[in-house]
Amino acid sequence: MPAPRLALRFLSSAQPLVRRAPLVSLVAVAAVLAACGRGGAQDGHGGGMPPAAVSVEKVAVANIPASFEYVGQAAGSRDVEVRARVAGILVKRNFKEGGQVKKGQSLYTIDPAQFQAAFSRADADVAAAEARLAQATRSLARLKPLWEAKAVSQREYDDAVSAEQVARADLKGAQARRAESALSVGYTRVESPISGVAGRSVPSEGTLVSGPDMLLTTVTQTDPAKVRFGIADTDQMRWRNEVAAGQLKLPGNEAFQVEVKLADGSIYSHKGKLLFSDTRVSGNTGTVEAEAEIPNPDGVLKPGQFVRVRLLGAVRPNAVRVPSRAVLEGPQGKFVYVVADNKAQPKPVTVGDQLADGWIITKGLAAGDNLIVDGMARIFFPGAPVQVVPAGGASAPAGQGGASAPAQAASK
Repeated sequence: MPAPRLALRFLSSAQPLVRRAPLVSLVAVAAVLAACGRGGAQDGHGGGMPPAAVSVEKVAVANIPASFEYVGQAAGSRDVEVRARVAGILVKRNFKEGGQVKKGQSLYTIDPAQFQAAFSRADADVAAAEARLAQATRSLARLKPLWEAKAVSQREYDDAVSAEQVARADLKGAQARRAESALSVGYTRVESPISGVAGRSVPSEGTLVSGPDMLLTTVTQTDPAKVRFGIADTDQMRWRNEVAAGQLKLPGNEAFQVEVKLADGSIYSHKGKLLFSDTRVSGNTGTVEAEAEIPNPDGVLKPGQFVRVRLLGAVRPNAVRVPSRAVLEGPQGKFVYVVADNKAQPKPVTVGDQLADGWIITKGLAAGDNLIVDGMARIFFPGAPVQVVPAGGASAPAGQGGASAPAQAASK
């Protein structure tokens, strides 16, 4: 071996020990490289590294569901202001703030005394009007046969007819005033117009309620609930472009199914439907306002609560989906490795949506490509020889930097 003999000649010279130390290291490295060269030749690899063990998946196309996620805020499907129709002293509150109330349930009681007195007065007026009508009717009945017999004048008969008609009209007016008084008595019982959750009570007992101009409380219908969110205008333009290119298929009439993700990351058990999306784009946010209706029988969704909204129902036809671990990042962008002629060949790819378990590849891969999904850490340069092994058999050894090696290989 010439390398060791040359090293011995240098060591035998009269050089200081401090200058001999690097030369001794060079001797050791040369000896190791020579040994590796002999071992590699004996293994039949011509001195190169052994093929990297990798696992592959055959690239296939399929119709893949597409979803779009946005931040939304829950609200009641109906918010109703409760106001009194009559003025008076508020004597009692009949509900619990923040509690459930039913349609027609009494929420407040206004002192009804003055209204009951007015009703009694109106009822007496009706009785008097009925008596006057009865007297006028009897008078007309007595005069009619006399008038037919020409025993009384035409004027007397006409006066009797008019008196009867006036008495009848007076009775109707008295009855209307009595009905109005009865309504006022009923309005002292302030009822809930809908079923829902009652808000905070604005007045307290003993407050003088001035009438309809004074807000008493609000009732919010929470079942179903509504979720309002904004769809970015750029997203809608991208949808149109992808639909035109055949990369996306939206549900008919954009009838998306709506899924709600709560603040803790859990998926709400009930799905809803998209009610509408506005035709105008907000100049402040650049979004289109949208609204979804969600069943909320248990009251899980609270008005004002922030949630994540996912629109379901769209499909990406003939799309390519690959595992996340198969997509690597290099200086020129994202790429993958495929096996061709038992070698690892890099392919730059264009990614679309990121899924929970992978990426949608919009450009760079074709059906039938042998995509390397495991063992990329053993590929140290493009075109390195590889050996395909079953899935799970190409995981990187402990302590090996699996993520950095492919990126270094792509940069060469």
